[in-house]
Amino acid sequence: MPDLSAFAITQRWPAKHPDRLQLYSTPTPNGVKVSIMLEECGLPYEAHYIDIGANETHTDAFRSLNPNAKIPAILDPHGPGGRPLGLFESGAILLYLAEKTWRFLPADAARRIETIQWVFFQMGGVGPMFGQLGFFHKFAGRDYEDKRPRDRYASESKRLLRVLETRLAGRDFIMGPDYTIADIALLGWVRNLVGFYDAGALVGWDELNEVPRWLDACLARPAVQKGLTIPARP
Repeated sequence: MPDLSAFAITQRWPAKHPDRLQLYSTPTPNGVKVSIMLEECGLPYEAHYIDIGANETHTDAFRSLNPNAKIPAILDPHGPGGRPLGLFESGAILLYLAEKTWRFLPADAARRIETIQWVFFQMGGVGPMFGQLGFFHKFAGRDYEDKRPRDRYASESKRLLRVLETRLAGRDFIMGPDYTIADIALLGWVRNLVGFYDAGALVGWDELNEVPRWLDACLARPAVQKGLTIPARP
């Protein structure tokens, strides 16, 4: 049985199944990347709900695993060399799990790096821009009289959606016929933008054809449907 006692986070969120991968997360667009990937891969794991509204990511226990105090984070008791491995940053976790299972990342070197390129596109563009639009459109920022910040992020989010629209023309998924970690990285953010953030009108969602078609195909996957609800909110 793996010994996880060296990881302080397990004192705050004890592992009932220490032989399974431990997921510390919340079902946000970043969090569900990992739960969806775990469901797609069929890896045994144990999910721990982290209440970001109660600032649980800023506790010493959580920051012992992720000093950046953000979800998601994982603790794999069977990491490289058979030793436990703690890991944070959703993009890095996706890459790790893809390489661990040899799934959802092309073996061909050129297609592999192209897939990673689209993961980085999400990490560096889609996530930050969509998230800021959500803040200024739905959350505290909506009360600002000056709408220039909202409009700036709406304009950039609209542009990024059209980059995806062009990429998906003639393709089932980001990488063509193959569903990959690029799709897993992006789908939660696109879903949130037009769903939870209710920003479809701001970004011209009704003008798109390929992105909605792709999103529907991703959301139809059983592993995606399940992963979007994990960890369950209390």
